[in-house]
Amino acid sequence: MTVRGAMDLPVVGMVGGGQLSRMTHQAAIALGLSLRVLADATHDSAALVANNVVVGSHTSEKDLLAFADGCEVVTFDHEHVPGELIRAMEAAGHTVLPSSAALRHAQDKLVMRERLHHLGAPIPPFAAITTKEDLEAFGDEHGWPLVLKAATGGYDGKGVWIVDSLDDAAPVLGSGVRLLAEHKVPLQRELAAVVARSPYGQAAAWPVVETVQSDGICVEVVAPAPGLSEERALEAQGLALRLAQELDVVGVLAVELFETADGLLVNELAMRPHNSGHWTIEGARTSQFEQHLRAVLDYPLGTTTLTAPVVVMANLLGGAGDPDLDKRLHLLFAKDPALKVHLYGKEVRPGRKIGHVTALGNDLAETRARANAGAHYLRTGEWPTP
Repeated sequence: MTVRGAMDLPVVGMVGGGQLSRMTHQAAIALGLSLRVLADATHDSAALVANNVVVGSHTSEKDLLAFADGCEVVTFDHEHVPGELIRAMEAAGHTVLPSSAALRHAQDKLVMRERLHHLGAPIPPFAAITTKEDLEAFGDEHGWPLVLKAATGGYDGKGVWIVDSLDDAAPVLGSGVRLLAEHKVPLQRELAAVVARSPYGQAAAWPVVETVQSDGICVEVVAPAPGLSEERALEAQGLALRLAQELDVVGVLAVELFETADGLLVNELAMRPHNSGHWTIEGARTSQFEQHLRAVLDYPLGTTTLTAPVVVMANLLGGAGDPDLDKRLHLLFAKDPALKVHLYGKEVRPGRKIGHVTALGNDLAETRARANAGAHYLRTGEWPTP
């Protein structure tokens, strides 16, 4: 279906009105594209800045089909659209990228684990858990503590439980949530390999990054990953590119990885722009948001080289109270004019991602300190103690 906007360029639809849609909209502007957004409400992050916003539910087939009628291609800023509704859009003749078949591996952790196991990709030991006996057998084989995960719906640490015993796991087992268990990996750090792939089959990879987590939420991304050998970086990129091809992903694919003493293990997959790629807005020749648009429209992909030797992105999490962000921005920019700040237009709540700060530089320690100082100041109104 051909749906054109200004300058006879395609209209791309993005289901979800969060910050990923907001930043994709910013990338679309430079390309002359029209981004049509399906948002839950007019105060959603993307709905505050985009001009082609449809308010509707991502769980309503009627709303999704009506939304897709105004798009040349439909893509997503989250994984929460039910698979049967994505298939309904496809059956109605709409181009949906990534497809329902590919997205299933990002929506269902058990399906993902089983497919990756079949492909021979490195993953932690896992098992589907339906009874206490299943969990007991898994714990006996792989040891305690172990990790319980909701097969669907989890994000930012939600839907993940580290349990030390059967008694500890009892509330989760009794919750009715579809579960899988995983070996608790003795990881050294977490990495992310972000790639993009087009329908033509062209693919591109950004440098592998280190991600730093706190309470299940990513708080910092460092590009390129410090101290990562060229051999291991190429291994991570090659794995991500292989998975993009095997799963027929179109658009951005983020492969979250555990680095262990024995090598790399795949933790999670995301088939959309991802928090571990926000640094690319200033830190790469082509941002993940522009690349995602290029990919779903089957345009040739852009180069992914770094614009500085070191790039650090620090997530801005909401703090207590109602901060005067306008005043803090004034003071932050006066202190460090080279910092780049992205605010998402979201209501400030403790622990919620409301923006990010990016610093570019030549020295790892200095660049890291600048990015984190900026995020800390915007959150608390205080400069961190050196």
